[in-house]
Amino acid sequence: MANHETILDHLKKEIPVDEEESLVLNRDSSVGLVIVDVVNGFCTVGSGNMAPTEPNEQISKMVEESAKLAREFCNRKWPVFAFIDSHHPDIPEVPYPPHCIIGTEESKLVPALQWLESEDCVTLRRKDCVNGFVGSMEKDCSNVFVDWVKETQIKVILVVGICTDICVFDFVAAALSARNHGVLPPLEDVVVYSRGCATFDLPLHVAKDIKGAQAHPQDLMHHVGLYMAKGRGAKVVSEISFET
Repeated sequence: MANHETILDHLKKEIPVDEEESLVLNRDSSVGLVIVDVVNGFCTVGSGNMAPTEPNEQISKMVEESAKLAREFCNRKWPVFAFIDSHHPDIPEVPYPPHCIIGTEESKLVPALQWLESEDCVTLRRKDCVNGFVGSMEKDCSNVFVDWVKETQIKVILVVGICTDICVFDFVAAALSARNHGVLPPLEDVVVYSRGCATFDLPLHVAKDIKGAQAHPQDLMHHVGLYMAKGRGAKVVSEISFET
């Protein structure tokens, strides 16, 4: 039987993502950075039901790249929008176990990004659902993310975060649909930075012993998430560079 690496290699051949090599950003790019759920509850070892149980290279790299981009954007005073997963303890998010409960360490940005809370160019949005676009809706039917795009006149959003195939993908798909229906002017492009994204790892041999759990092999589902985003119309890039 083929091992996991062989299966993944075969999948990449059958459904390639065809990443663009590099996105070059300059002062005329009209770009905003969107950071999805880079919080302790998803990224910091031992920080809850949805956090890694041991150091994870893909997640660590995502945090590093997200922090690097955030610092570059803030140094240039470019707009940043950060989603923070935050849930009420009495409102479950099926099918996931309780996680990122409001007021806990889980629902805080990772240490490498906590400085964002004091930056003037950063908009923070706590959300209580997978889809950040939906989670940006207010009771009066306005949308904080839509308003951010319009107010800052963003033409390109660069998306990083976790999980590639869940919260990142759902947000990207919704933003693309909104753009296509003319409710996100002047947005033109949604770009996903592959090395700035990650997902969790739940191998089959572990998942089968957890009631109601589905297997979630990390590398495979990361690839699928990027593939689905590309299929919805996002640009997927593997490098980001800045012109002075």
